[in-house]
Amino acid sequence: MLKKCDKVWLMLLSLVSIQSYSQKIIWDQSYGGIHGEYLMDAIATADYGFILAGSSVSGKTGNKKQDNRGNLDYWIWKMNEHGEQEWQKSFGGSGRDLLYSIDMSSDGGYVLGGSSDSNATEGIKKENCKGSEDYWVVKLDAGGNVLWEKTLGGRGQDVLTRVISLKDGGVLLGGSSNSDKSDDKEKDSYGGLDFWVVKLDNKGKIEWERTLGGKYDDVLKSMIATSDGGYMLGGYTNSPSSDTKSTDNLTGDYWIVKLDKSGNTQWETTYGGEGNDELTVLLELKDGNYIAGGNSDSSPAKNGADVWLINLDAKGLVNWQKNYDIGSMDLLTSVLENPDSTLVLGIHSKGGNINLKSMRKKENIDEYVLLKISPKGEEKWSKNVGSGGIDVLKKVVMARDGGYVMSGISESNSTRGDRSSIIGSKDFWVVKLGDKEKEEVKKKSIEAFPNPAITYTNIIIGHDYEKGVATVFDLNGRQLQRFEIEGNRTIPVDLSGLPMGMYLIHIKTDVQEDGIKIMKK
Repeated sequence: MLKKCDKVWLMLLSLVSIQSYSQKIIWDQSYGGIHGEYLMDAIATADYGFILAGSSVSGKTGNKKQDNRGNLDYWIWKMNEHGEQEWQKSFGGSGRDLLYSIDMSSDGGYVLGGSSDSNATEGIKKENCKGSEDYWVVKLDAGGNVLWEKTLGGRGQDVLTRVISLKDGGVLLGGSSNSDKSDDKEKDSYGGLDFWVVKLDNKGKIEWERTLGGKYDDVLKSMIATSDGGYMLGGYTNSPSSDTKSTDNLTGDYWIVKLDKSGNTQWETTYGGEGNDELTVLLELKDGNYIAGGNSDSSPAKNGADVWLINLDAKGLVNWQKNYDIGSMDLLTSVLENPDSTLVLGIHSKGGNINLKSMRKKENIDEYVLLKISPKGEEKWSKNVGSGGIDVLKKVVMARDGGYVMSGISESNSTRGDRSSIIGSKDFWVVKLGDKEKEEVKKKSIEAFPNPAITYTNIIIGHDYEKGVATVFDLNGRQLQRFEIEGNRTIPVDLSGLPMGMYLIHIKTDVQEDGIKIMKK
């Protein structure tokens, strides 16, 4: 455990010592209906595009194409590398369905995870709510079509905040629960909220589940699969040493739990100071160490919460730590590692104490902030983006071309600052930035993901086109499948009816033609 008196902090010093590089805004886009949209997550896709994930209360208005089924519905938006729509989907029951997390699955599709109080409804949701709120998981193919969905929970409140697609085709769910033993939950709650982790197979069947916590509140905020085959969980705790928690804390601290592949605890540790410390992000680095990041108002923070970053070894011991004071309150949402081991932090910052050279000093302004640091935590450059209103950054993802996509929620009544358009009261707002320190990645003319494949593979076309034809051949040149394609850069190909072996997929569009070999396992 990190002792309170041993915390070593680095404040950003003089403006003279800070290097600042102006990073170019490539495009920005707004998405939504006339009411409210709440973006929570985003991922980069293999075709150089992106998927935004969140919830919507809007009907079919603005650029939203489907009506709501209930209060809040899951809403995902697939866009290409230019921010232009490829498709969008809305899922929900009659109640409140709040999408928190999305991940790309090993078959090239997607897994959605969030919380729901909807009962079974005509359409996608097949099971009634089991308590006040349940985990709700939806598995999609590469085109956004539903393959299966699952409701999991006990008789209390179960809020799913993270979903991870695993190499074995299964799914790991992580969130917080106060349910006692009932329905899908095998153990009573230890106190208020506990970490609750559930492992599903590739059809949505429960393989194992774990309840972790002390006698007060333990709220899971982040979860990753680790290179040793296990998992790491992180979040906020105000529980003393009790039940499955072995370390004490004064107020609220970071709590990290390391699990093996079967969900057994390998180690768990608390980190924090005399104030409130809330973990939001975990990342495994290429060198085998970990980054744990979040927000802290413990000393020496002077202006509300600062970003607090800790570099840990494989056993949870601290290698180094830094804090970053940008505005009057700074909330860390994302940490990315570049190929050169530099890190990029995505921060939602409130104005009033802007002290970085590249920042615009504004009072009571919420902005997106991107901060690039060295592998040891020293600042390299920073970039803030805003509309002059309330802009809440939720996720930063790395584009396949080397840039960054900043996505969140914007509440503004005018197109000021960096925002080019508005639709409703709260919209998804996405900004694509370049990085002058990185070389742009050249696109391949054709790719396949996954390859080798078990059932589906997805052909990634590296150019824009209007119409074309996809054809599947065996190595003897026999045509096995042929179908037309129209503009989509990701083309799902069903190999489930074919024997194991090698196949050739040929793509001919109105621009060019290419072929690629695929191994069917």
